[in-house]
Amino acid sequence: MNRATRTNDRRSFTAKSTSAGSGRSGGFRSRAPGRPDVRGRSGGHGRRPASLQGEFAPPVTVTPALPAAATFAELDMPAALLRTLTDLGMNEPFPIQAATLPNSLAGRDVLGRGRTGSGKTLAFGLALLARTAGQRARPRRPLALVLVPTRELAQQVTDALTPYARSLSLRTVTVVGGVSIGRQAGALRSGAEVVVATPGRLKDLIERGDCHLDQVGATVLDEADQMADMGFMPQVTALLDQVRPEGQRMLFSATLDRNVDLLVRRYLNDPVVHSVDPSAGAVTTMEHHTLHVHGADKHAVTTEIAARDGRVIMFLDTKHAVDRLTRHLLSSGVRAAALHGGKSQPERTRTLTQFKDGHVTVLVATNVAARGIHVDNLDLVVNVDPPGDHKDYLHRGGRTARAGESGSVVTLVTPDQRRAMDRLMACAGIVPHTARVRSGEAELSRITGAQAPSGVPVTITAPVQEHARRGGAPSRRRRNRGR
Repeated sequence: MNRATRTNDRRSFTAKSTSAGSGRSGGFRSRAPGRPDVRGRSGGHGRRPASLQGEFAPPVTVTPALPAAATFAELDMPAALLRTLTDLGMNEPFPIQAATLPNSLAGRDVLGRGRTGSGKTLAFGLALLARTAGQRARPRRPLALVLVPTRELAQQVTDALTPYARSLSLRTVTVVGGVSIGRQAGALRSGAEVVVATPGRLKDLIERGDCHLDQVGATVLDEADQMADMGFMPQVTALLDQVRPEGQRMLFSATLDRNVDLLVRRYLNDPVVHSVDPSAGAVTTMEHHTLHVHGADKHAVTTEIAARDGRVIMFLDTKHAVDRLTRHLLSSGVRAAALHGGKSQPERTRTLTQFKDGHVTVLVATNVAARGIHVDNLDLVVNVDPPGDHKDYLHRGGRTARAGESGSVVTLVTPDQRRAMDRLMACAGIVPHTARVRSGEAELSRITGAQAPSGVPVTITAPVQEHARRGGAPSRRRRNRGR
């Protein structure tokens, strides 16, 4: 399919989306027993239509792909990028980087699938930066765009690319909701070569006249399947219609299904296709456990796991359930913090920082944390509420066992949830270790490190510098006001 045909296809594409409501329940539960929440493209509840379930057939590549690279040094990249890679200890590319970079650096469209933690960010990021190097963006007109579904993933991508962009004197801007749109507009007015954005906030800036995409020559969709699942498809296609039609497009994700097929057929031209793993494949360094618990004992089991030595992410379905569990853990002596879409962006950023530096040992989260969060040496993820589908399971579990490290994913399953969980695991291609456990038992401790909490309530305080900004030490502006 040529670029002109793709442009015509885009104009004829339409999609609908609706907002999903949230339920309310007691305890930590947040959906009806035994009924996993499987969301469709529209963002509503219920199973996807049969035609959209499963994986799509990869597109046929007409032009043969270039051979994989054994080292970064043999790639056609600016010397500054190669020096930065060496300085950061990156000597050999991960498989998805080795396979896709020779082609993306040559300007080919790319469709790449790799498990979470496989190095996808640099797989697209190095090519995007190398092909933008030496150019200067005009005000409000970026040259490269990375679209992501969540604020957390946007920040992770920005953090990962910043040292490489800086080595090439490329300016980056992160465009997400929850923070000042005026500051983001100002950065775009000053000129930025690379924009990392969530679809909604970028759409807002375009409508205000603060950003134009007509000079974007390289576009990346990261975790496109989640954008489709969250109902962002109309916004994504509207944005893709505004970039240069002859430009390069790269689509990367840990899972690909037929929702993404719509994007592939309309926006990728003769793409190089590479998959590190089947999308339902499990990381070999990751252990999977389903722990059968009685409903009345689930509360105590969760608390004992949270009280373990070492950090853990615990996933629940709704922000209300997350807040309830967090309050309970704090009152039990566990250093826990909540992360969900109801928190402001500064709160979410602070919580992640405290979790990464060990000030918080338990991150209690909704699926907002399931993609785009990288924490070194995190060896346990717990699904307090089972995930809605196998893709959610893989992305939740992908917070551990990253980049060759080992870790465990534990799912607490009550009797009424067992059949649905068995189906989910089968879809994910995983055969988990199964055990019946009770609070206080040695088997629970052996698998998760669970132990009794101290029972002494704790309070998580804001960092010292925040206290100072809120009124402790006077600001420089106030100290200098009388001079």
